[in-house]
Amino acid sequence: MLDHIPLIKPSLDINALIPYLREIKESRILTRGKYNRQFAESLSGYIGATYCHLTTSATTALYVCLKVLNVGIGDEVIVSDFSYPASANVVRETGAIPIFADVSLATFNSTLMHISSLVNEKTKCVIFVDSLGNPSGLHEVVEFCKSRSIHLIEDAACAIGSLSKSRKCGSFADLSCFSFHPRKVLCTGEGGAIVTNNSEYNDRLSILLNHGGIMREASDVCLSFYESGFNFRMTEIQAALGLIELGKINKIIKERTEVAIAYRDILPELGFQEQYIDKDCVTNYQSISYIVPRGVNRNQLILYLRNMNIETSIGTYSLSTQPVYNALTNMQIPNSKFLQDNTITLPCCEPESVPNVTEQISRFLLEASLKRFPC
Repeated sequence: MLDHIPLIKPSLDINALIPYLREIKESRILTRGKYNRQFAESLSGYIGATYCHLTTSATTALYVCLKVLNVGIGDEVIVSDFSYPASANVVRETGAIPIFADVSLATFNSTLMHISSLVNEKTKCVIFVDSLGNPSGLHEVVEFCKSRSIHLIEDAACAIGSLSKSRKCGSFADLSCFSFHPRKVLCTGEGGAIVTNNSEYNDRLSILLNHGGIMREASDVCLSFYESGFNFRMTEIQAALGLIELGKINKIIKERTEVAIAYRDILPELGFQEQYIDKDCVTNYQSISYIVPRGVNRNQLILYLRNMNIETSIGTYSLSTQPVYNALTNMQIPNSKFLQDNTITLPCCEPESVPNVTEQISRFLLEASLKRFPC
């Protein structure tokens, strides 16, 4: 039996965090302190955005962005059908209706063709999801939304460090959201961020993320509350960890790219189709996902690899097929459904694990061809 090969190993340098912990303890400031400010400033500088607000997760970040744009009852928000449920859950929580767009079987992203076909007078916003870190097609959607005066949120939960037309994800849309979950390239345990170049959105975010309160005058001794806001704040410890990890992000992306190249040297010859990245885009390889060969039972492959001590997962979900959402649409969304059923996400820990993973995949394919597994 192989040693366990996990899907991902979060890059956490706990020893580097210790001096920060001592200083945080001595300061007694556990939130909204200097490390929150430093991490937000460093993150906005890295992305190329003017303003940055740290949050508890990408989910809360997306929800607050919808509130900034006054999305609510009677509105429709177009969102990729091939995504984690958070992308649509936040829309439902505002009272608006998520309208699911199908995706490209090559890039796994919603395309301008799919999005534009769904726009009507109720469309308040588009949420473009950088599927698994891939921003392919983002630029075309940005230009379309600008031309139609439709708000655009980039769900860049997976895309920290990815680029489109030589610009970092997060620098294009009205508002962009990132995740720092353990599966992501930059990890703070849990956590997220909102970035924007719009000063009005920045002001509103400052209020909403502070329970709806603000001090209008320097002489004020307490907050005045102008709307019902939230406490979605990142802690100082998470922000300190984020600073450390941001300093290593280029190295982390380089290592994941090396793993992706190692898979690319083997899997296409076995019939696996890699997620396509547009030529003017660069992905961070937050996840390395493939469409399995025709006739291969993806679920059986995942279970086989699990028995071999190799952790894998599906690509992600076709939201319109989930019980919570399948009554919302009468449309067929075939590409997203196909990808949900036929994509596999492989370990992206280290290049030296790739031969073990691909060897076991080859064995599975051989045994499947001998009809030892149902197809």
